[in-house]
Amino acid sequence: MCHACRVGRVWIFTRLCAGGAATRLQNNILLDEPKGREGFLFNRHFEDRLGRGVQGKYGLSYSITLDEDAIAIAEDNVITRFNLLGSVKYALRDMQSKAVLVSGQVDNFTSYSASGTTVATQAAQRDAEARLMVILADQIINKLTAEAGKLPA
Repeated sequence: MCHACRVGRVWIFTRLCAGGAATRLQNNILLDEPKGREGFLFNRHFEDRLGRGVQGKYGLSYSITLDEDAIAIAEDNVITRFNLLGSVKYALRDMQSKAVLVSGQVDNFTSYSASGTTVATQAAQRDAEARLMVILADQIINKLTAEAGKLPA
C-alpha cells in the first residue's frame, strides 16, 4: 500500500494504488517551470499529489490567471473582503510525439478578509492564494485521473 492510501488521501490515490489506469500518471508528469509564487505553489501541490516526473512520459503546460473582486464594502467605503478568482488553462502532452493528449481549463475562487491590519490582510491574501493553487491543482489532477484510461501506456 502506498503512503497516500495510509494517510487517507482522496479517491484518486485509491485508484492509483489499486493499479488502475491512473498509475501511469504517478511520477510521470513533468511540469513546466513555475512562473511566480502562484506557479511555485501550484507545482508544489501537484508534485506532492502525483510525484515529480523528472523524466516523465507526459508534460503539463499551464497558464495561471488570477483576479480579485471586492465583495464586501463597509459604510465608510472601505473594502473588507475580497474574492480571489483563479483560472488555469492546461495541456497534457506526450513528451516524445509532442501531441496534446488532454487539455482544458479549471476555475475556482477563495476569499479573504481585509478588515485587519495591513500585515494581517497581506497574510490573508497570501493564504488565499495558496489555498486556491491547491484547489486548482486538485481539479486538474481529478480531470487527468478521469482521462488516464485513454492515455497511451
